[in-house]
Amino acid sequence: MFTGIVAAIGAITTVQPLGDDADSGVRLTLAAGGLDLSDVMLGDSIAINGACMTVVDKTAESFAVEVSRESLSHTSGLDTPGEVNLEKALTLLERLGGHLVSGHVDGLGVVELFAQIGESWQLVVLAPRELAKYLAYKGSVVVNGVSLTVNQVNDTADGCSFSINLIPHTIQMTTLKHLQAGSKVNLEIDLIARYVERMLSVAMLSVAK
Repeated sequence: MFTGIVAAIGAITTVQPLGDDADSGVRLTLAAGGLDLSDVMLGDSIAINGACMTVVDKTAESFAVEVSRESLSHTSGLDTPGEVNLEKALTLLERLGGHLVSGHVDGLGVVELFAQIGESWQLVVLAPRELAKYLAYKGSVVVNGVSLTVNQVNDTADGCSFSINLIPHTIQMTTLKHLQAGSKVNLEIDLIARYVERMLSVAMLSVAK
């Protein structure tokens, strides 16, 4: 589990194919940036742009993960070198500063607008239609591993457009500063909303019977 509070901006430095066929995954080597790896063991989880990955190798300042083709097909930003948001798995001794995050990407969103307004920035993302029921005003959503609060929701023919206000600290401490219209982002919906939807669907089936 994670909190959606980015601990460091790292960088994918190398992308090495794990095979020669189209179904092969890749091995990523990442510079950890300011992420402390002293307590990270092989097999531990680190969220990379919101996607939970397993550490398969490490040094004092870098680590490696292996990403399957299935994961690559459902995420963005894990197949090319560049900056990424990093967060180590949550322990029971830490504050839950954001919200409960599983590190499982539910879908890809597309940035419709990213613009500075006063001292803050407005981020508008178009989410897939199947995620619309999980997005709510003042609810939580994860964008590229960052726990954020939804300020506005608009259902459209293409999906669900939601707006977020980003404060200067978030811009400074995450890779969201690099977004622009057309950028793809990893989305994870609120864990509680997922279970509420499941319970309601089962309850409705029971009533129908």
